[in-house]
Amino acid sequence: MVRHVIALDVGGTGMKAALVGDDGGLLHRARRATGRERGPEAVLAGILDFAAELRAYGVEHYGEPARAAGIAVPGIVDETNGTAVYAANLGWRDVPLRALLTERLGVPVALGHDVRTGGLAEGRIGAGRDADRFLFVPLGTGIAGAIGIDGRVEAGAHGFAGEIGHIVVRPGGTVCPCGQRGCLERYASASAVSEAWAAAGGDPAADAADCARAVASGDPNAVRVWQEAVDALADGLVTALTLLDPRTLIIGGGLAEAGEVLFRPLRDAVRHRVTFQKLPTIVPAALGDAAGCLGAGLLAQDLLTATSTTPEVST
Repeated sequence: MVRHVIALDVGGTGMKAALVGDDGGLLHRARRATGRERGPEAVLAGILDFAAELRAYGVEHYGEPARAAGIAVPGIVDETNGTAVYAANLGWRDVPLRALLTERLGVPVALGHDVRTGGLAEGRIGAGRDADRFLFVPLGTGIAGAIGIDGRVEAGAHGFAGEIGHIVVRPGGTVCPCGQRGCLERYASASAVSEAWAAAGGDPAADAADCARAVASGDPNAVRVWQEAVDALADGLVTALTLLDPRTLIIGGGLAEAGEVLFRPLRDAVRHRVTFQKLPTIVPAALGDAAGCLGAGLLAQDLLTATSTTPEVST
């Protein structure tokens, strides 16, 4: 018999899951399509069915069911009440996901925001494991952030903490879906770089990875597009570090896969912008696309720890 928890990371197109042992080891991994093309009800049904399959796998292969589950989802998340408030990619509103999973699995369930959950994993067992204060910033389709403080991630009063992608870095600039103009993610996300490079090169199929390769080969157009993104990113990051004073700045997501093509100019750009601020260590994320799943496992284990340490009330 092996004690374990269920970890589930729900994305816009796919779900990653694992059974995680008490030592943090991944005992079993699985993936499924999210199925969003079939509508929000189908997405929810798929999540519940997938979780039930993971529970059954644990019973069959490890001699007992999972003791708890953790799930990370995108969008606006009310972690306290266990509600997936809104997710544009999945088409749902006010889904009582924690209650539904608890009923289906019969064990305690923790619900978390996907980026904050990934940041939790990076902070505890990834690139920020030795930092008491860190900021995790994944550069993907958009840009979000996770504020790490002493082994936990700050959600904020209303669940919006860390939305660095909506810091305005170019006032009056490109319109953002959030309603503002000039937001960071409109200039420095992987999708923004892809759009800029496709326009510069006249190839609508070109993406950020193509731009990074062109930068490495010395293409002047690519260098210009890339530097504009790096400058915008540095402006947003300096605003964030001025407010938060992190010891470590962890950059992840698709754009970080460019390695030193990104990190060398980014470190220089941030260094040139700071004045009185303390320069944080700027490092690539360590866990890749497994961060959300690993973080969901940590949420589940934290739930068990909290339950086991809660003192009994005398009657």
